[in-house]
Amino acid sequence: MSESVLQQIRANVESAVLGKEETVRIAVVALVAGGHVLLEDAPGLGKTSLARALAKTLGCRFTRLQFTPDLLPSDILGANVYRPNTGEFEFRPGPVFTNVLLADEINRTTPRTQSALLEAMSEQQVTIEGDTLPLPNPFVVIATQNPFEFEGTYPLPENQLDRFMVCLEVGYPDRETERNVFQKHRNGEPTDDLQAVTNLEQVIALQNQVNDIRVDDSVSDYMLDIVEATRNHPELSLGVSTRGALTLYRAAQAMAMVDARDFVIPDDVKQLCLPVFAHRIVCRGAVRDGHRQRAGQILNSIMDSLTVPA
Repeated sequence: MSESVLQQIRANVESAVLGKEETVRIAVVALVAGGHVLLEDAPGLGKTSLARALAKTLGCRFTRLQFTPDLLPSDILGANVYRPNTGEFEFRPGPVFTNVLLADEINRTTPRTQSALLEAMSEQQVTIEGDTLPLPNPFVVIATQNPFEFEGTYPLPENQLDRFMVCLEVGYPDRETERNVFQKHRNGEPTDDLQAVTNLEQVIALQNQVNDIRVDDSVSDYMLDIVEATRNHPELSLGVSTRGALTLYRAAQAMAMVDARDFVIPDDVKQLCLPVFAHRIVCRGAVRDGHRQRAGQILNSIMDSLTVPA
């Protein structure tokens, strides 16, 4: 059942977001693994469309929140509101109390507001005025940001980036794909017509099944070799954290399941290394504008230098 559901999810998203099969595949891997997704690229390349298509496909409760400089933490988490007729305070939940939160242009809001999501993304709960409230299960954040626009933006700090399982670039489509986009949008936005192909119970079941995917010790050691190499690399001032290593392990299990296997292979690790690690490491003396490209080069060089398990 899981294979057919996963195929339906991918096909449904790809019907609205053309020419991005590999991006959709890795995004589905992250969602199945219960991870959060950051879509980072130039404006107008379909980041928000991809995020909306993923959210609408899952059949879960979905909330879209536009991040702006004047957004406050209470606009995300909610607040206690005084009721004059009862003389008591009543908690009004914010948009974070959902299954899929689309955080559009997340880097347009202030660090204080960005930090409101840290506990939610890490522990699936929020603390408001001393009270800890659980979030719905599953809870996934799909965020978008434009790295090329600096005026009025607040770059995400490393501890915030570390909460995202994968960071993906959408990229420019080829000419034929763009021609098909013209046809697809002739009658309006394709994501508006998308219907859910799964439901809440199936999504939870898929996430639970990921735990059953086998990871051989040799593949685990291969992951740890990559992690250790990032911590000792002379061109990196910050290597991969333990959370990052666990994230790669979990994502590799999910990729195996998405590809209809019950075991992880080294190719899963190699394909996921850049989307899982590139936004977590920090290059020495690198500016943010060229960070991802340089991080990708370093990670590729590390993988080339290591022996791949048979």
